[in-house]
Amino acid sequence: MQNKDTFSSYHPFVNFLYFCFVLGFSMFLMHPVCLAVSFFCAAFYHSSLNGKKSLGFMIKFALPMLLLTAIINPTFNHRGTAVLCYLPTGNPLTLESILYGISAGIMLVSVLLWFGCFNAVMSSDKLIYLFGKVIPSLSLMISMILRFVPNFKKQFVSVKEAQTGIGRDISNGSILKRLKNVLNCFSIMVTWSLENAIDTADSMKSRGYGLKGRTAFSNYKFADKDTYCLIWLCFCAVYILSGIVSGNLYWRYFPNIKGVTLDPFTISFLIVYFAMCITPIVINKREDKKWKALESKI
Repeated sequence: MQNKDTFSSYHPFVNFLYFCFVLGFSMFLMHPVCLAVSFFCAAFYHSSLNGKKSLGFMIKFALPMLLLTAIINPTFNHRGTAVLCYLPTGNPLTLESILYGISAGIMLVSVLLWFGCFNAVMSSDKLIYLFGKVIPSLSLMISMILRFVPNFKKQFVSVKEAQTGIGRDISNGSILKRLKNVLNCFSIMVTWSLENAIDTADSMKSRGYGLKGRTAFSNYKFADKDTYCLIWLCFCAVYILSGIVSGNLYWRYFPNIKGVTLDPFTISFLIVYFAMCITPIVINKREDKKWKALESKI
């Protein structure tokens, strides 16, 4: 991580539970306000964790995916009562399908951003600590996958530079020559990936990973701040679930747009949802203020 994140220093169970809550609610709450809250909180937290890389991710992947989803859905989904016009195929273009496409795009981008935050906060040692005793094989696989992606990028850069040095540049030459060089790089990367996986598996096996009675060092202890944060997250989750069950966060797009009015009860659920999503950002800001106050006393 490029920037300091105080929330990452909390207990792994608290971190994992937080992402379970925000990811679950982001995927199932289709209320426009909930979608906006999830998107902006995820984007803000993602930018605080990854810095300038977050802006590049938004421009290259997130926003084009949002636009693509918003365009594709009304092209194939013709449900809805508010017909705006008719397409050349004779199918109606409805307001409901357009709004649903935009909402689905925002939801998809929000989930991707939350997973980006999850990848930055939940390191491989945290996953092994949480699931190593319960499902050691799965925890090892997840940690290897998370570690494989950045390692693959670094190795690909090294292979690309090495191939360029011997006259096999993938960015110059004819199309057939570049294609041949790309396939050569791809073959090298596949071989490297297989060898790396075998070496890792043999290394973990030789260290007795997964054997009964095997212990692992961990420096994680449940502190008071973890307890308070856990109580807060559980309160928010229960309160939001009660709002879902009671129908105070209900929203539909078909056959016509219909949802609950913004009465005091609904507003309270939305405020709690916003407070839960923005919890890591508040923790980081509060810690920054404490640090600046201590610096001013020096």
